[in-house]
Amino acid sequence: MSALETFEKLLAQGKDNALLRYSLGNECLKLGRVDEAVAHLKAALAFDPRYSAAWKTLGKAQHESGALAEALETYRQGIAHAEAKGDIQAAKEMSVFARRIDKQLAGG
Repeated sequence: MSALETFEKLLAQGKDNALLRYSLGNECLKLGRVDEAVAHLKAALAFDPRYSAAWKTLGKAQHESGALAEALETYRQGIAHAEAKGDIQAAKEMSVFARRIDKQLAGG
């Protein structure tokens, strides 16, 4: 049984929480199932809006899908939550990704 199948089984059993949704989103993203990844990551953030890794992975999924403006907004929100929580490393990483998208959107 794959990791994704294991996580989907847990979800079907009603064990829905931020970590499970993050794990599902991460696995879906690895498999190129970006729309599913985005849905699971948004669900993770509904459980825990301060989940820095979920913000970062959601931004990555949106970026990969070509939704640059959405990804940029996700990173900005993620940075704010990460800084408020004291998760400096995650905030720095998302800042780098946000700057890259800013440049892409500016045509550079």
